Amino acid sequence: MKVGIALFPSKQLQDQANSFRMRYDSHYAMIPPHITLKETFDVKEEELPTLVAMLREIAKKAQPALIDIYKVDSFYPQSNTIFFKIREHESLTFLYDQLHSEPFSQNPKYGFIPHLTIGQELSDDEHADVVGRLKMRNFEFQEVINRMQLLYQLENGSWSVYETFHLGEDA
Repeated sequence: MKVGIALFPSKQLQDQANSFRMRYDSHYAMIPPHITLKETFDVKEEELPTLVAMLREIAKKAQPALIDIYKVDSFYPQSNTIFFKIREHESLTFLYDQLHSEPFSQNPKYGFIPHLTIGQELSDDEHADVVGRLKMRNFEFQEVINRMQLLYQLENGSWSVYETFHLGEDA
């Protein structure tokens, strides 16, 4: 089973992201706007209870995650992905580090760049046009997210929440 771990922002932030995603994100219908903490990985169904227990412990030790969006950026030239850039914060870094150290696998492909995708798989010309326009706009948004989700991928490629974990000792 393919799983991933993410944070879902408030409805207000999801609505703002979706105003761009419905036009510029080919995965718009597959998953709501989210902040990826752990990229897709495979897990056997019989291993799910152990994974859930580990995530519950990580969530208990974590603080709610501060999300501070301050601009639009892009991963160009690696990809034509456009995103709301999120300032690094110890609450996010803690979660990322916990999910990329033993017994979890590390992410050898990319370093941690907190972001919320608003466009992907655009042509080079469309990417340049959209990024150019959005970089001229002011995007500022702050919120605290107090839940982390374990997601699983359905046969049609869409994602669904398997379990939600409240962040912090009060969870």
